Amino acid sequence: MTKLIVEIPEDVTEALRLPPGEQEGELRKELALALYQRGALPLGKARRLAGLDRWEFDRLLGRRKIVRHYTEDDLRDDLRYAEGRQ
Repeated sequence: MTKLIVEIPEDVTEALRLPPGEQEGELRKELALALYQRGALPLGKARRLAGLDRWEFDRLLGRRKIVRHYTEDDLRDDLRYAEGRQ
């Protein structure tokens, strides 16, 4: 597995109005939402990046009023997920 490390300046993490234990999870969700909205990441991969299951991510998209794009790649990802081959 390839790992991408994003360094965030300490003054930025200190300015986050989130408890330290929630920062990484929230930043992952925000990144996943932004990349999905731009069309840079398919739905299944965005859900995985956010660390949410399908229903949680769908609810988050709805709360943020982000239109769900559904492509053939998304269908393939969903089928792999349903078959347990994430």
